Amino acid sequence: MSDHTKGRLAVLGAGVMGTGIATLAVGYGFPVVLVDIDEEKLVRARASVAQQLRLCQLMGKLPADTPAGELETTTDVGRVAGASAVIEAVTERLEPKAEALTAATAAVSPGTLVVSNTSAIPIDELAQYVARPEDLVGIHFMNPPYLIRTVELIRGPRSADAAIEAAQRMLADLGTTPVLVGDGPGFVINRILQRAINEAARIVQDGVATPEAVDAAFTGCLGHRTGPLSTADLIGLDNVVDSLYVLLERTGDEGYRPCDLLVAKVKAGEFGRKTGRGFYEHQGAS
Repeated sequence: MSDHTKGRLAVLGAGVMGTGIATLAVGYGFPVVLVDIDEEKLVRARASVAQQLRLCQLMGKLPADTPAGELETTTDVGRVAGASAVIEAVTERLEPKAEALTAATAAVSPGTLVVSNTSAIPIDELAQYVARPEDLVGIHFMNPPYLIRTVELIRGPRSADAAIEAAQRMLADLGTTPVLVGDGPGFVINRILQRAINEAARIVQDGVATPEAVDAAFTGCLGHRTGPLSTADLIGLDNVVDSLYVLLERTGDEGYRPCDLLVAKVKAGEFGRKTGRGFYEHQGAS
């Protein structure tokens, strides 16, 4: 591991993605400070990281010869000071992301890599909320990041070459392969995926096919490892709806307006795996 990446990584947000990114980093020997405004969520996140680390080690998905890094959890965003990189992974809405990025980038020194794990909000839109826009890039980690080792690395119009290079070094040290893409709502994956999920949900809503049939067609006919509705349950239907609204607002394309079934499931608290019910029933929800 290079000297540049031996310092602590700061992760903002202790939800599904924040804990997944923390697990990946700790598993590769990085000390991590995980920041959230909710103390109870941090308690759950610490247990979740420990559980996910055990799972990864059993599956051989993390380096066996690397001691796990130390995990610190805190509600004090000032603890990000001195981190070698800050990774924002709060909920997929502009206001909380802007607030987290503003607070964190005020606490770190110039030249510190700042990453947003946004899945749909353009990086240049977020850049106005950071202290130094040239230090900001996007990295769209997939869920779970310790199992899916390819990410979108997004270069915003103001992202400096040095920030892109720092992100590439960090990702290499995390055993992760970046695909470099440009900026824009949803980038590549979610520009395509969220629309596919919305259409798949609409097909179920219209009574054309069951969720099982939709997903079986994708896995059997197209060779996808999972179908769109299984993927939606994994992402979280609340996150899907948030991302669809981001895309709708920024593209004006009505194809991204969440269908009634998705909206109804979110209103009912049926978010997918994390709540035990979405398009499918799931055991062992957190």
